[in-house]
Order: sequence, then structure tokens, then C-alpha cells
Amino acid sequence: MNWISNVVRPKIRNFLNRRETPENLWIKCPETGQLVFYKDVEQNDFVIPSSNYHMRISAGRRLKALFDGGEFEEIAIRDVPVDPLKFRDERRYADRLKDARAKTGMDDAVKVGFGKLDGLDVTAAVQDFDFMGGSLGMAAGEAVVTGLETAAAKKTPFIMFAASGGARMQEGILSLMQLPRTTAAVLELREAKKPYIVVLTNPTTGGVTASYAMLGDVHLAEPGALIGFAGPRVIEQTIREKLPEGFQRSEFLQKHGMVDMVVHRHQLRDTLSNLCRLLTKAPVRPARDSLPVPAHA
Repeated sequence: MNWISNVVRPKIRNFLNRRETPENLWIKCPETGQLVFYKDVEQNDFVIPSSNYHMRISAGRRLKALFDGGEFEEIAIRDVPVDPLKFRDERRYADRLKDARAKTGMDDAVKVGFGKLDGLDVTAAVQDFDFMGGSLGMAAGEAVVTGLETAAAKKTPFIMFAASGGARMQEGILSLMQLPRTTAAVLELREAKKPYIVVLTNPTTGGVTASYAMLGDVHLAEPGALIGFAGPRVIEQTIREKLPEGFQRSEFLQKHGMVDMVVHRHQLRDTLSNLCRLLTKAPVRPARDSLPVPAHA
């Protein structure tokens, strides 16, 4: 028996040819800590089946899930200065942007699309939290303004999926100026007499909540979404009191009148379609079966 040929070489060959386990094979539920098979979560629209926890999803996936057949026209955004303040903390801001673009495949935190929702023309924008925490800078503000202006020009409803940690500190006052700019664009859509529907996802905080995220004609929210200006810990430290259970979560805010509806992701598309038709007085869409909602939704 040739030990090298029959034992050592096959072991080396098997070691070199073995497949690596994919990093995203399992997902840990942030709420329960349970490990869930990635494919099961993906097939369930990134909602954990056992706990009903709504995971964050990318802007591209949101738009594909919204529009008929997943087809839409991406709206081009006007160019803005990339690093107007030449900002640097531990790293250069330009390098942070480069990393975020490589990670998400997006130019900035907001993607805008135009397409059909159950046959009705609709313009929509999605804020992606994976791009620097969905922070609002000049480019993101320009995207929101462009989306609102496009909806006004095309005479369509505008749907905004908000998700943000707030203003982008690396752009200073230029970031804060996006609050009045987007507010003015909302007024332009209102003058065109077209509906503005906001979907608040987890989390929606800071300057975004203080501007276009709270200016909709109708405010929807996904279950369990954190929504507010300052975080609960900051508020508790400021007022020196313990906050109520579930404070700043979508269900609490619906109960207290800040959110109109809390809608499960499986029902979100149908709900948006019905609202758009109702608010534009469009013909009722043909009846079709709605997707089932988990028992604990």
C-alpha cells in the first residue's frame, strides 16, 4: 500500500475541494434569539415565521415587492457634492461613502422608482437603513425631493418607505437643510392634489421623523417599528422617568393617534393599492385573494 498516494493525497484533495458554509445560512431573530433558516425567512418576505419580527429589507427588494411583476423605472437623481465639508473623524467621509456604496450597490440612502401598483401609476421612494443608517444627507434629500416632484409632474400618488437614524452629521447644516426642502416638496405634491402615503419601518427616527416622514396624508407602520425623534434612552435620561411599555413602537403610536394603521408586510401591498385607489378615486381593482397573515400578527 502506497500511504502517500492512497491516504495523504485523498485527504488533501478533500480538504481543498470541500465547500464553505454560506455566512447567511441562518438568521438569528433579534427578538427571541432563535436561529431561523435564511431561505425560510426570505420566502416569508423577511418576516421571522415564529416571532413575526419584521427584518429590514433592501430598497431594491422593497420596490420589486411593491410594483406589478417587480418591474419599475428607476428615477435618476440630480448630482450633489459628494463631500462638501471635506469631513473627517476616525475616517474620511468619502471613504465611508465608498464602503456604503460597495455594501448596498446604491449611490446613496434613497432609491426612487415609478411603475404600476395593481395597474395604477405610482411613484415610490425607499430609504435603505443599510446605507449609513439611512441617514439624511444632501443626496438622500435630493432623492426624496425628486420623488415628490416626479409624482406631482406625473400626477401619481407618492409612497415613501422611511427608515433612518436621522440627519447625516458629516454634512452638518447642509444635512439639516433637507428638512425644509423636503417639506416644501410635500407641499408641492399637495398642491397637485395627489396623495402622499408614508410607510414607517424599523427604525424611523431623528430629522426624518421631524420632516417628511410625518407629513403624509396617511401614515402606515410595520409591526414593532421604532418611531420617534429621540431614542427612548435619551428621553428617559432627560425627563428622569421610566417610559411606558412599548413606548415609540408602532402599536403604541397607533393607539395614541400618531400612526393611522399598523400593517403586516404580507398585507402591505394590498393596503397601499386600496389606499391609492381610494384617495385618487380610481376604479376599484379586481378582487383577488390576499396573502395569509400569521395567527400572531
